[in-house]
Amino acid sequence: MIIFPAIDIKAGKCVRLTKGDFSTAERVAENYMDTARGFAEAGSQWIHMIDLDGAKSAKPQNTDIFLDVASNTPLKVQVGGGIRSLEIAESYIKGGVSRVILGSVAIENPDFVKTAVKEFGAERVVVGIDAKNGLVAINGWLETSKVNFITLAKQMCEAGVKYFIFTDIDKDGTLSRPNHVKTKRLQEEVATFGANVTASGGIKTLNNIKTLKKNNIYGAICGKSLYSGTLDLREAIKVGQS
Repeated sequence: MIIFPAIDIKAGKCVRLTKGDFSTAERVAENYMDTARGFAEAGSQWIHMIDLDGAKSAKPQNTDIFLDVASNTPLKVQVGGGIRSLEIAESYIKGGVSRVILGSVAIENPDFVKTAVKEFGAERVVVGIDAKNGLVAINGWLETSKVNFITLAKQMCEAGVKYFIFTDIDKDGTLSRPNHVKTKRLQEEVATFGANVTASGGIKTLNNIKTLKKNNIYGAICGKSLYSGTLDLREAIKVGQS
């Protein structure tokens, strides 16, 4: 299982939110590059980065930061937030980003996702499914659709998607453990298409990582747990690799 340490960017600063509420933004690190390099030194191969301003405005706002990390660290970077066109996705990939995360656009323009998979390859595209009470949220989690998270995942699998990130919004930033039931169910559903799920939201301790691994989850995104000290990145990586 891959451990993805996370950096969320708002106005150029490293922050974390609680349950996706922008008013709860809390600065968690002084410098994004020092933080990213620290993750690499701890043994991480990947980093998960979100442009919060981009997610809210539907247009990337902090692109230079993500390309800087992709170019000047050994980390593989996956980036999300405001990626709504092939041109933007291509600019990230050409800039060294390993995977682009498509979120709201999967609901609003599913054909775009299908085209992106064909254009860049399934290894380069991740669909982020962020759900509240089982329904998919969009536009920086400011709106909730009427689409069930499992229904969307199956549609995306049929479009060729092989990688998903599942976030239970009620768990995000709470350190109250992931929603293991829904995450496991989603993994079981998409596994029939040969796809994988990365868990996001609520991860607090090494036991959470162990449970996700036991449930055959592909990856775990860890943010607040690392900054608050409830989870050690080196130990989490060891469990993931064991």
